[in-house]
Amino acid sequence: MTTAPLSPAAPPAAESAADRWAARAKVRIQRVGRPAPLTAVGIALVAAFAVLALIVPLFAPDPNASAGAPLEHPSSGHLMGTDHLGRDLLARTAAGARLSLTVGLFSVLLGLALALPLGMVAAYRAGTWVDDVVMRVLETVQALPVFVFAMFVIGLSGTGSSHVAGITLTMSTKVVLLLGVSFMPYFARVARAHTLSETAEDYVGALRVLGLPRRRVLGEVLVNVLPPVLAQGFLWIAIAIFAESALGFLALGVPPPTPTLGGILADAGNYVLANAWWYSVLPGLVLVLAVTGFNLVGDALNDRIDRGGSR
Repeated sequence: MTTAPLSPAAPPAAESAADRWAARAKVRIQRVGRPAPLTAVGIALVAAFAVLALIVPLFAPDPNASAGAPLEHPSSGHLMGTDHLGRDLLARTAAGARLSLTVGLFSVLLGLALALPLGMVAAYRAGTWVDDVVMRVLETVQALPVFVFAMFVIGLSGTGSSHVAGITLTMSTKVVLLLGVSFMPYFARVARAHTLSETAEDYVGALRVLGLPRRRVLGEVLVNVLPPVLAQGFLWIAIAIFAESALGFLALGVPPPTPTLGGILADAGNYVLANAWWYSVLPGLVLVLAVTGFNLVGDALNDRIDRGGSR
């Protein structure tokens, strides 16, 4: 009696690309683990500040238009009350937060874009005249504190728009340029230190033996240098937000009628004794919590990178 040959077992269904991506993402999440409590607080504060800066202005009234009586208490109509001219304080705080976040992000990105190649080239040519020239110039810039350097330049150029080589620079653009240049030495030092560490690794020597051009070697080194430099950049966003607000408070930042967090606090100082506690407390609380949130997240990123590098 003949029996029909057994058919081979059907192969398991091919795993889809989405399933493979989900499996890898699950492994990464398990490897990272749950964030520490302070890190979670920092993430929540940064997210809340981003919502205030990016979402709230889309629905808030005109921050420069009168929306009620002067110095109204916080209410359902005005969640943060009104200022001395009857303008909605939530709308003005949200507009100021958007300006601070924009200045903070672009000034740090500018500083990174200028400092990263300088720091890497200085490290790659360590001990030569290139390293000496680059680092001495950056040390000259670093000798002036951020606020002193910014106040000096803005004091000379004024708080209005400036025209340089046919290009009009608004006040917000000038603040971004000044802060970006001020941040350069700090980012360059971090980039140089990590590049020196990477160039001592075996893979860099192997790439040189293979005869790869310098730009290819630096490109491979950049992959490992970029994460710690970006983590430092996240920390400096907090400093940039605080610096922009401080310049606005001193009337050296973006001038009225554009709302700034520093300008709002400067105006509120005249009404501290007028029973208008919300005028200074609420915008000031937004600034403090934003700076705290970026610092907490930046510290967490630095700690995670340091632990990863020590393994």
